[in-house]
Amino acid sequence: MITANGLIKLGFTPEVDFKLQDDSDGSGVYIAQWLSSEAQPSVVEIEAAHNEWQAIYDAQEYARLRKEEYPSIEECVHAILDDDLTALQVKRQAVKDKYPK
Repeated sequence: MITANGLIKLGFTPEVDFKLQDDSDGSGVYIAQWLSSEAQPSVVEIEAAHNEWQAIYDAQEYARLRKEEYPSIEECVHAILDDDLTALQVKRQAVKDKYPK
């Protein structure tokens, strides 16, 4: 499977080094244009890079979930100005407990 994330993980830039296209017959994504001066990687290399990218992405799910529920910047500023950092830390810890590393 060819993916932009696999190619990016290999150090290539979309629209600069490559252009992908999804085949209308349902056979999947393919490299429509290879623009890089470097050799085009094989499908196996792209798949391996994509799998590495996916593992890193999956391992960071807790961080993405935490970010959604952490107190906003506005709440943090108000906590600082109102000298209520203890309550802020309680909220942050609750999110960390809900989504552990």
